[in-house]
Amino acid sequence: MTFRRSTTTGMCTAMLLSSVTAASVSAQKAKPAAGAPNTAAMLTALDAQADHYAGVAKQIWGFAEVGFMELKSTALLQSELKSAGFTITAGVAGEPTAFVAEYGSGKPVIALLGEFDALPGLSQDATPSRNPLIAGGPGHGCGHHLFGTASTAAAIELKRWMQANNVKGTLRMIGTPAEEGGSGKVYMVRDGVFNDVDAVIAWHPGDENSITGERTMANISGKFHFKGISAHAAAAPERGRSALDGVEVMNVMTNYLREHIPDGTRIHYVITDGGRAPNVVPDEAEVYYYVRHVDMKVVNDVWSRVVNAAAGAALGTGTRYDLQLTGAVYSLLPNETLAKVQQRMLERVGGYTMTPAEQAFAEQLQKSAQFMPQPLANTALIKPLTIGTPGSASTDVGDVSWVVPTVQLSAATWVPGTAAHSWQAVAAGGMSIGTKGMMVAAKTMALTGAELFTSPATIASAKAELDTRRGAGFTYSTVLGAQKPALDYRKGSVPAANK
Repeated sequence: MTFRRSTTTGMCTAMLLSSVTAASVSAQKAKPAAGAPNTAAMLTALDAQADHYAGVAKQIWGFAEVGFMELKSTALLQSELKSAGFTITAGVAGEPTAFVAEYGSGKPVIALLGEFDALPGLSQDATPSRNPLIAGGPGHGCGHHLFGTASTAAAIELKRWMQANNVKGTLRMIGTPAEEGGSGKVYMVRDGVFNDVDAVIAWHPGDENSITGERTMANISGKFHFKGISAHAAAAPERGRSALDGVEVMNVMTNYLREHIPDGTRIHYVITDGGRAPNVVPDEAEVYYYVRHVDMKVVNDVWSRVVNAAAGAALGTGTRYDLQLTGAVYSLLPNETLAKVQQRMLERVGGYTMTPAEQAFAEQLQKSAQFMPQPLANTALIKPLTIGTPGSASTDVGDVSWVVPTVQLSAATWVPGTAAHSWQAVAAGGMSIGTKGMMVAAKTMALTGAELFTSPATIASAKAELDTRRGAGFTYSTVLGAQKPALDYRKGSVPAANK
């Protein structure tokens, strides 16, 4: 398999075309798709393998490996796919834990995405009260252990369906590391991994069953590393130049920007290195920034002002700074053509009902501080399709969606009302609530893939819609340019006991 690097010039900020709203409805009224033959067997097979895939997900949940460090997680998923007859290409796009698993040949080329990175500081047992497994350790607060596993399960059963029904085409499962701030898919898009793909199918854990029709937020992130001169803070402060002063002055200047930036912009940061001892003028300090907005043009403008704040802070404090870009992603560009197909499949699959034990777990979890309780019965419902509504999160699936027609669903793997990036999400994702939602996603993706393999007209329509939405003359580019993936961007975020 050869990946050709794409040309990268220009940046498009085209707006989405439409937005619709509706209320939640039950999944029981939908009809199966007419185009794909014998798909009921896939659902039966996935049901039969549910315990196996729950075990795979639980292993990755236990590994809890952060971005670009997911060695055990990627090896496990690759092993599952290789055993099922896929050909594996590992280490694509300069990312050691990225891979492409492939079956078949020719057109169409349908790809499923799978993530598997955890988040720093969210270690948690599968219990409804706060109980870290490793103090300060990482945890799957965004459910990517479920993400990668469901996509693998869907790919394996879709392959078997293709064999059983003599369906032609190429099926790929693309393992994508470091979604959480590392922009793993951006390098893959830039380096041509998606050049010949006709459609992409993805999903994401959540607290509801729905198709992702919202515009996510574009973002740019990076680490500003200030360098000064160390000195005794009491005996010779005049000889020092505090790198921490540079960081703090930058933060003050950036905070004053908030009054003068477009509505909907988000700026957030953490000081990742503030020195070691109060009586030593720190000669090194670092702050890690994100800037977000739905429009990449706004993100670029605000980011340039943040960089100017860093330069001004360095000038004013007699220090220097270096900038390491860690990520940059486009907003998600929904594809209504594909979304309608996936909506039908999600409605066919339906949601699930909690057992008494799961309900007791969920009710206890909902007592957590800062929780926004929703009816537990929502796990059995499918929300109607909406396209173009504004969102607040970011994902590197956004970059994929600007070069290939892409569709993504959310499945209820968390207790309704759970916020992503929380210990509550880790807890539910480590038990049966998480794996039940995971299998809803696996079935929906498999059915969606079968429909696309047997409907060339749907793929053609999806491509035409993509061309319209992104606008004439669009050429993909990224502000990351030609830089290599920041493989060490999570360095220092994992306790020694967890490495």
